[in-house]
Amino acid sequence: MGSKALTKVQSVALMAIVVVATAGGGAAYLLWSASQLPPEDIRIGVCGDLDKPGGKNILQAVILAAEQVNADGGVLGRNFTIVAEDDDSTSGDLAVSNNAFTKLITIDNAEYVIDSGTGTFIPHIDIGAEHHKIIFATSNALDDLAQMVLDDYNRYKYFFRVRPNATSGADAMLNSILTLGNYTDFDKVAILAQDNSAYNAIALELSSSLPRNGFDIVYNSKVATTVTDFASYFAAVEASGAQILIPMISGQAAIPFAKEYTDRQSPLVVWGSMAAATDNTFWSLTEGKCEYVSSLGQPISSGYPLTNKTVQTREAYIQRWGAIPEAYAAYGYDLVRFILPDAIKRAGTTETEAVIKALETTDVETSLARRFVFTSSHDVMVGAASPNGPAGDYMLFCEFQWQNGTQVLVYPKEIMEEAGATYKYPPWQGPWSK
Repeated sequence: MGSKALTKVQSVALMAIVVVATAGGGAAYLLWSASQLPPEDIRIGVCGDLDKPGGKNILQAVILAAEQVNADGGVLGRNFTIVAEDDDSTSGDLAVSNNAFTKLITIDNAEYVIDSGTGTFIPHIDIGAEHHKIIFATSNALDDLAQMVLDDYNRYKYFFRVRPNATSGADAMLNSILTLGNYTDFDKVAILAQDNSAYNAIALELSSSLPRNGFDIVYNSKVATTVTDFASYFAAVEASGAQILIPMISGQAAIPFAKEYTDRQSPLVVWGSMAAATDNTFWSLTEGKCEYVSSLGQPISSGYPLTNKTVQTREAYIQRWGAIPEAYAAYGYDLVRFILPDAIKRAGTTETEAVIKALETTDVETSLARRFVFTSSHDVMVGAASPNGPAGDYMLFCEFQWQNGTQVLVYPKEIMEEAGATYKYPPWQGPWSK
């Protein structure tokens, strides 16, 4: 087995060293002290496609969090050590993925595993259950995963998810559109969703739920992920009489979408989900033509100080890695920096059953939530703690609108008002002009 040092970053007494291993077709990443592995380190595994942005960003976030925990003296007097395996999960090769996950547990001796995979995730839950290892999901939103905990707790109690599930995402999108309807008094909606499983599920839910809430869906279309010219789609949406356009677009296709919206001065408000639009580079990439476009995002991406930890986490990540942390990275960071240390400290041990019980009673502030709490199915609590409580109690889905080069939080309404912000219309003619 050959090895190659890729990075060396001195942080207090900690040094991050990336080691490439050929076994299993993946790469193994080890984090150790400058001299040798601590004899009593707490080993946290990261399983994901580490050659892709999603997996790489989660690994970077976890390394940063471990460095900070260790600089603060560790947990129960022990340091965190990060071990990671590249599972090549985006290729869909279950054999490689399962081998990587198993290696983390059986050879790398990870006590806890952070899994950033999606399609290859379900077999990992069973492997974790067989080895009695706690596994944390940062990317997979499939509702059925948490249902497994409810249906067979003794087997699947080792699974926890630190990101909202698909149902929470669909509910948040619906609630945000209802709020937009209150802002605007608009009720004619167009849905334009890239043809992938996640967006298809949300579009299907909106197609049934919006009409029940007084909205008229006048246009509903899928768009191939390869499309970069949206002129014909905007023409069709405008011809339908829509007042609200709900785009669900992943990747860089959001750039030509935003440019087309502004160049044609489309008489619509845009309110949807476009991951690229939450990156602060989106303004320059669209030449400022994303103004008035609204998209789901996380406060950590925009820099909105939702909690006492949001901005400091964002700034630390930028300083360490030279980039703004995306939501998936923040999920991994919060887990290693706040959630897991809190649970281990309250348990007073790293013994698995005790840590599970402690995790189940978690109530801690993170960079993404004023109160991070797990549900009985080991999912994440989202929204308000009570029907009439403040929107920002638990983890939030936020909508941000580009205004004058800045991402301004415009949903939830209570948080928008708390921030002193307002929702704004484009300066050209539209239904808001009447």
